Amino acid sequence: MKKSLIALAVLAASGAAMAQSSVTIFGVVDAAYSKGTGSVSNKTQLINSGYNSSRLGFRGVEDLGGGMRAEFWLEAGVANDNGAGSNTNSNNQAVTALTSAGTQGLTFNRKSTVGLVGSMGEIRLGRDYSPQFYADAVYDPFGTNGVASSLIAYQGGQAAVRASNMIAYHSPVVGGFKVMVATYLGENASTAAKVGDGNGIWLNYAQGPLSVGYSSATTTTGAGTEVKTTGFGGSYNLGVANLMAQTNTVTNTGAVDLKGTLIGALIPMAGGTLRVSNASLKQGTAETKRNAIGFVQPLSKRTDLYATYARNSNAGAATRALNGASTAAATSSTGYDFGIKHAF
Repeated sequence: MKKSLIALAVLAASGAAMAQSSVTIFGVVDAAYSKGTGSVSNKTQLINSGYNSSRLGFRGVEDLGGGMRAEFWLEAGVANDNGAGSNTNSNNQAVTALTSAGTQGLTFNRKSTVGLVGSMGEIRLGRDYSPQFYADAVYDPFGTNGVASSLIAYQGGQAAVRASNMIAYHSPVVGGFKVMVATYLGENASTAAKVGDGNGIWLNYAQGPLSVGYSSATTTTGAGTEVKTTGFGGSYNLGVANLMAQTNTVTNTGAVDLKGTLIGALIPMAGGTLRVSNASLKQGTAETKRNAIGFVQPLSKRTDLYATYARNSNAGAATRALNGASTAAATSSTGYDFGIKHAF
């Protein structure tokens, strides 16, 4: 009898512990037929991540009591068009390339964090989105994926999208306001330049149909050199359309500033979403203007079909082409994606 009672007590305690913690496996598999054309060369591909980034992830949470919990998140980019993993960078400095296709393993290049969350917010440690990225991604109808992906988001150095070795504080939402402040480390010797070190902030207000955000980050790129990115964006949901706009400036020591702008919209239509944008990126007399249109048709809560078309018009010395094509200075380039995305 005593043994039975002890066994029941152990099972009850184990069940309580299991109820207070969980681990979730999640992911996205996205593939598209993609074509780009330019004045020099064209290219046709089967690509991944034309609408959402393909990924495989694990996240977990444990209730620590007293309103506090521990969380972890490990997320790897997946190139499902050829089965390869994704590369990452070393201490916000150089990209670490993977080996040839077929011998690659996964890297948790998208996100690898652990943190503590309570009523006062979250302290998060590891590799994650850098503060400067949010203003670029949140207020672009096409985000940072596919042929119409942001002209702006990848211009701010190795920490333009994600930063490694980051210590970040994420506040709770108070009256629609939230803030993220972060510092990240290049992990250099004390006698070396602090390459890869940086700091940033992301401020956001979202209440009802209105959302506005401001981001700023500075990353050391060498002895006496740095790159600074400042962005501002906003959106307003009218019901019939969610209107978006943003500006972004990237300042590199000793170089001409990059200045980007965008206006766009997400428009519910025929059971799906029409996406449109007009964007530009200018550096001195070199300028690229991009017009893009796309449509996303849900087949279920987890599966979407999508089509996107974009055209770059270059001026001055600009040569930006689409979908792997190549084009001469001051000439145009076009591209399109037709794809399917499944989330799990």
